[in-house]
Amino acid sequence: MPDPLPPFVLKNEETFAILDSRGEICPDLQQEAGIFHRGTRHVSRLEVLLWGRAPLVLSSTELGAVGVLVSHLSNNDGGPEGAAAMTIHLERSTVLTATACLQQLCFTSYGDRRVAMPLTLRLDADFRDIFEVRGYARAERGRTIRRGVDGSLELIYGGLDGEDRVTVLRLSDPVQDVGVEHIGLEMTLEPRQTRRLFLVLDFHPLAVPLGAEDHFNAAMAATIERFRDARRSAASVVSDNPAFNSWLMRSFSDVHLLASQVEDGLYPYAGVPWFSCPFGRDGLITARQMLMVEPRLARGVLGYLASSQAAIDDPAHDEEVGKILHESRLGEMAALGEVPFSRYYGAVDSTPLFLMLAGDYLCRSDDRDFIAGLLPELEAAMAWIHKAEAGSADGFLRYLRVAENGLRNQGWKDSDDSIHHADGRLAEGSIALCEVQAYAYGARRAFASILHRLGRPAEAEGLLEEAAALRHRFHRAFWSPSIDSYALAIDGDGQPCRVRSSNAGHCLWTGIASTEAAAAVARQLMAPTSFNGWGVRTLDERESRYNPMSYHNGSVWPHDNALIGMGLARYGHRSETLQILTGLFEAASAVPMFQLPELFCGFQRREEEGPTFYPVACSPQAWASASVFGLLEAITGMAIEREHGSSRVQVRLHNPCLPRGLNLLDINGLRLGDEEINLQFHRSDHDVGVMVRGRSPGVDVLIMK
Repeated sequence: MPDPLPPFVLKNEETFAILDSRGEICPDLQQEAGIFHRGTRHVSRLEVLLWGRAPLVLSSTELGAVGVLVSHLSNNDGGPEGAAAMTIHLERSTVLTATACLQQLCFTSYGDRRVAMPLTLRLDADFRDIFEVRGYARAERGRTIRRGVDGSLELIYGGLDGEDRVTVLRLSDPVQDVGVEHIGLEMTLEPRQTRRLFLVLDFHPLAVPLGAEDHFNAAMAATIERFRDARRSAASVVSDNPAFNSWLMRSFSDVHLLASQVEDGLYPYAGVPWFSCPFGRDGLITARQMLMVEPRLARGVLGYLASSQAAIDDPAHDEEVGKILHESRLGEMAALGEVPFSRYYGAVDSTPLFLMLAGDYLCRSDDRDFIAGLLPELEAAMAWIHKAEAGSADGFLRYLRVAENGLRNQGWKDSDDSIHHADGRLAEGSIALCEVQAYAYGARRAFASILHRLGRPAEAEGLLEEAAALRHRFHRAFWSPSIDSYALAIDGDGQPCRVRSSNAGHCLWTGIASTEAAAAVARQLMAPTSFNGWGVRTLDERESRYNPMSYHNGSVWPHDNALIGMGLARYGHRSETLQILTGLFEAASAVPMFQLPELFCGFQRREEEGPTFYPVACSPQAWASASVFGLLEAITGMAIEREHGSSRVQVRLHNPCLPRGLNLLDINGLRLGDEEINLQFHRSDHDVGVMVRGRSPGVDVLIMK
């Protein structure tokens, strides 16, 4: 019987789990479920049977604030010798560490007699690479050994890459039966008695492992502290709307669920299940959206991407000196080169986004020593942009796949059919995307601000001059009066792709658009053919390749909408930004646990129906979860200014506004380097007011209406 609830997701570092409402994995019902470690599925089946039957589900809750799944279950009829149905309650708690999955099973009998309960744990591990689970075929695989050892069950896979991958199942209680796919024991339960059984699935077993109960308790304490530390380190954002607060809490928790520790802080991995690894573009955009509430994410992302910046030219990985990473994968297929993604650089936008985030982070945090330490990497990134532009006939930043199995399209819309002409023909040759030119503009301005702060004004002024010239050339080449918007791209023959797309909205985000063009783009994006009631579609329904069920040609992506909303607010179109925020809030309210997925289908919104799900969307997805925070920055009109040579920081609030249903919004503990401020936005009859509820001595506030 299919599980009526959506799958539950847990993650810790390089381990993530996709579990059903029982806290189990049943591959017959959900093929992508499992527990994955370092890019490989280490558990493909996990089932508990009581008297040979699966328990009934009473309820399941993912405690997102602490990264724990709790399932309440009960027994089926145990037969003549067993307990009557619904007399045994099982509370099952699941938590992850970086190298293990642990469960506590609490059994309580509500029967009137002692029962001897046979319990069987079924286990399998197919050790499939994440790309195999996704559908990639392999000509050859390694070999798996299954064996019982000292009351535990071991599964060992000898990979073709020479690495042994291990899963060990052990329990806290003695077992009576160990097979190659199960462990069995009998538990005696007295009436009203609770007995606990602890289960460990270990992927890096120690020579002398922790006891199962101690291991579980330590893991539970560590994961609770992990999420508490996240909340302590970030600004608190609370409204007077309980549903909105639930969306905020879920979104914040999901970003931290996906975050892994790196040398300079945290890196939000892109999404579960398909993208649980560092992605350059995703990490940079997620960190930028979260910058208002948690600047330390930006520090972690910048540090990691600087350390993994391309140092050689390697066509097999679309790698060029100075380029910023697209993705980095673990797993057997990546190690063997069966996919080129062990370290892959096929993204044209990660490098300018890296520079943009560095500039914004410095302004927000005043972390000059850290940014000064990144100067060689920032200079190399700028040099790559200059070299790439110089190599194109029109001077625009372009991409062209070189790696045999790399990505055909290398912007954020990277599916094969996403970049096309109005008649549906795919764009060929080297491609200049409209939003990438906007990012190149933003990168110059951001790096100029860094150089000004670090005492290199002449170079900074040179970059600002370049940005101004690029802005002029961009508008002349990309503006398309026939669609009243920017062309999606210019192909290798110099022909514009005159297609109405959401990409044009990103041009507002960086400020490359003229005021008049921004107004036209706003009208086009918010027209009923583009805005479907939940958000802006990736492609306007008038376009030939429009398909609301496609990945990039008519779907709705929350992060895309957040960047559009931030751009609209930059040009003063706050009512449109509010419309986007409201649509996403209502979408979040209509999906389980307020968890916005990577994308949803672009069908027009209908009364009494929620958004239509895209079947293989990642959920959670970092930049979807972070979207609400980017949009809050937009509607509060918040900008941070630091004058060169001054230790003071100015918080500017341009025409702040609130969406329907919110009358109060408190932002407390907003950190600006060594300074801090507490703000309250409140609705009055005709306006939104701002109260500064506390600030440190070096903060000035300027409210502009």
